Amino acid sequence: MSRAISTTSSRGPRSSASGSYLFLASKAGGGRSLGVRQARDERQLAGDLRRQRMTLTTCVRLPFSLESGVGSISLRDQAEINTQLAQLLSRGSPLVEALEVTGSSVSAAMKPKVQRMRELVSGGSTFADACDQVGGFDRVTIALYRAAERTGDLAGAAKQLAIASRRQLSIQGKATTLMIYPAILMSITGIAAAVLLTQILPRIGEALSQAGADLPLFTRLLLAIGTTLRDNFVPLGIALAAVLVVVFIFRRRVGALLAGFMRKAPAIRQVVLAQESAKFFSVMAALSRCGVPLADALGVANDAMSHPVMRAQLDRLRVRLIEGGVLRNLIDEVDSLPVTTRRLMIAAERAGDLQSAFDTLAVDMMEEVETRSARLIALMEPVVIVILFLVVGSVILGVMIPLLNLSSAVSLGG
Repeated sequence: MSRAISTTSSRGPRSSASGSYLFLASKAGGGRSLGVRQARDERQLAGDLRRQRMTLTTCVRLPFSLESGVGSISLRDQAEINTQLAQLLSRGSPLVEALEVTGSSVSAAMKPKVQRMRELVSGGSTFADACDQVGGFDRVTIALYRAAERTGDLAGAAKQLAIASRRQLSIQGKATTLMIYPAILMSITGIAAAVLLTQILPRIGEALSQAGADLPLFTRLLLAIGTTLRDNFVPLGIALAAVLVVVFIFRRRVGALLAGFMRKAPAIRQVVLAQESAKFFSVMAALSRCGVPLADALGVANDAMSHPVMRAQLDRLRVRLIEGGVLRNLIDEVDSLPVTTRRLMIAAERAGDLQSAFDTLAVDMMEEVETRSARLIALMEPVVIVILFLVVGSVILGVMIPLLNLSSAVSLGG
C-alpha cells in the first residue's frame, strides 16, 4: 500500500482535466506511429508512450475529448480511478481510505465526485450505489461493482474495469485517428488550393492579360473562383464559422451520421466491426471474471455497443438464453461476429472456460483493429495524395495553358 500511496503523492494534485492529443512518435525498433491518446498534459503523454517503447516527437491537443457522454466520466479518469482502487484495495486498504487517497490524485473535475463517493460509503451506502448516485459511471461499471460486492472482490472488479477502460481508450483512439488523418491531409489540400486560387493565380492571370494572352475557359473559370473567394473572404469565413458552430451544437447527431456512414463504407466497415467486437469482448471478459451470469452480462455489454446490427443480434441471443437456450446452439445467429470467433466461443463453452475465451478474443480483436486500421490508413494515404495532386495540378494547369499559348504565339510572331 505504501508504494501506491507514495507514487500518487509524488505527482502531487493534478489540476487539469484530461484531454485528447494527436501525436507523432518514434518507435524503438524504427518507424513512426501516428495516433490519438488521452492525457492530462504532454508530460503524461510522453510517459505513457515511453512505457510502450515510443518517443514522443510532436503532439497537438485536440479541441474535444474522448468522453463517453455529457456529464459522464472520461475513460481516462475511469481507468485511473479503478487502477488506484485496485492497487489500494488489493493491499488491504479499507474502501473509505482507498477513496480518500484516490481523490487526492484525480483531475480537478473528478475530485468532487470521488469525495461524494467517499461520503456515501462512509454513510453506509454500498460502493455500487455510491457510483450510481454520483452519476457519470456507465452501466458496466455499476454492474461489475454490484457483482463484486456479492463475491467480496472489489479489488478484482476495479482491476478488470481499469483493463476494460484502457482497451476502450485504445479502440477510440484508433477510430479517431482514422477520421483525423485524412481530414488533416484534405485540410492541407484545401489550404494549398485556396492560396493558389486567391493569391497566386489572380496575379499571374493579370500579368497574362496585360501581355495579351488569350485566356482559355478553364483558366477564366479558376480566376472567377479565386476572385470570388478573395472578394468574399469575410462573409465566407463567417458562414464557415456558423457551420462549425452548428456542427458543434449538434455534434451527437453529426457523430451518429458519421458513424452510420463508417458502418456502411466498404473499406471502413470491417474496421468498425472489429472495434465493436473488441469493445464487446473486453466488457464481457470483465463481467464474467466478476461472476456476472452470461445472460445478464450480455445485457450490460450490449449497452456499451453502438453497432445497431450487432446490438440487435446480441439482444436476441440474450433473450434466447433467458428462455433456456444454450450458447453453442445460438451463437451462429450472431453472424456479425467472425466464424472463427463463434467457433472459439462454442469450444470454450463446452470446456467450461468462457472467461478465458473472452479475454483471448478481446486481445485478438484489439490486434485486428490495429492491423485493419494500419492497412486502411496505408490505403487512404495514396488516395488523398492523388486528390491533392489533382486539385493543385488543376490550378497549375490553368496557369500553364495560357503561358504555353502565349509562348507559341510569340514564337510564331517571331
